[in-house]
Amino acid sequence: MIKNLTNYVAIPLAISAFVIIALSMNRPVEMPKLPIRNTPIPSIQSDSDDKVEDDLAFVHTVQPLFDNQIDSLDFNFSPFLGNCYVGFKEAVAFKESRGNYFAVNTFGYLGKYQFGRGTLKLIGIDNIDLFLNNPELQEKAFLANAARNKWILRKDINRFVGKKIKGVTVTESGILAAAHLAGPGSVKKFLRSYGRDDFSDAFGTTVRTYLKKFSGYDTSSIIPDRYAKAML
Repeated sequence: MIKNLTNYVAIPLAISAFVIIALSMNRPVEMPKLPIRNTPIPSIQSDSDDKVEDDLAFVHTVQPLFDNQIDSLDFNFSPFLGNCYVGFKEAVAFKESRGNYFAVNTFGYLGKYQFGRGTLKLIGIDNIDLFLNNPELQEKAFLANAARNKWILRKDINRFVGKKIKGVTVTESGILAAAHLAGPGSVKKFLRSYGRDDFSDAFGTTVRTYLKKFSGYDTSSIIPDRYAKAML
């Protein structure tokens, strides 16, 4: 009798306990509330992100200058290479061909510095294909031509540097750049006529334009040489 009574009591209690446990497991857990901070969370930026931002800044600030070929700006020196010989030659190259060693324009002028065939012969270059495909030879050709022009114009450099002609202060680098454009004879005519006799090329570029655009570079490292040749 006692055993049967225990069964009648134990079974309902077990069922009740099971139900209570099951219900407690389904009850949503309340997380403790954390205090809210008003301090902003700092952003984390990697080195690569910095580089991307720098590249974008370059595109938006410097690239438009290249797209406009910086012709409308009055730079007295290369913004990247200073006013040394390297800055001078690279500035001339950018104006002539945007620095393209393989450029050939509609009038047949060749290479990074847009040399005419006649000028190349004067400095010892007869093989045009070799010239066009050899950047080292083109660099030597520019220096040889500048040295030759500096010898031809040596008296005019001594006489006119520092003077103003048609609103432009004459400098040695301006004279050498103008001689690269028009030849030393045309530069002599411009200087000795005080600007009245001004050469203009097929694109309308004048001696005065180059005198102004390429003034102020240090070209003292170019040694005048009447017989300068470009040799590999």
